[in-house]
Amino acid sequence: MLLTGSAQAATVTFQTSETSGRALDSVVLTLLPVARGALPAPRPARIEQVRKTFVPLVSVVQTGAAVEFPNNDTVRHHVYSFSASKVFELKLYAGTPAKPVVFDKPGVVVLGCNIHDKMLAYILVADTPWFAVSGDDGTAKIADLPPGDYLLQAWHPRRLGMPDLPPRPIRVSADLTESVTVDLKP
Repeated sequence: MLLTGSAQAATVTFQTSETSGRALDSVVLTLLPVARGALPAPRPARIEQVRKTFVPLVSVVQTGAAVEFPNNDTVRHHVYSFSASKVFELKLYAGTPAKPVVFDKPGVVVLGCNIHDKMLAYILVADTPWFAVSGDDGTAKIADLPPGDYLLQAWHPRRLGMPDLPPRPIRVSADLTESVTVDLKP
């Protein structure tokens, strides 16, 4: 059973790398609790369009999260996804659409823009509120984690179309550091 309360919460720090040992950014790390209990409500998220680029390139949200897509460019965008986890279109618009998009099914969602073919981004929708994306130095942190048993899942956009990496069990009882190696070759 997962315990709640920030007094017992832990932080897991991850160091991600490729099989060569080089630090790897944009690795999505999720911790799925083994004991299924009540989870906190999903937090809303934003994926902005800046200089004809999605920011951030890689996002992770909890299943059920509402995501806003503000357009900060001086040109209009047409954001879409035909991914099995979420099919949607935000037809040609400027500013911020009136309604956010709710991501109600877990999986990987690939975003594009019908007007600007080079615009691409990824959202991993996870059945957990405990997740992080590694930065340029390969590190990521998941804080305020209740003690308990979890399954660690790692994903990287360069693995799109490849089989999922096998989940790894992790027991959290205090702060800890974990190394995660991601094989980017098929």
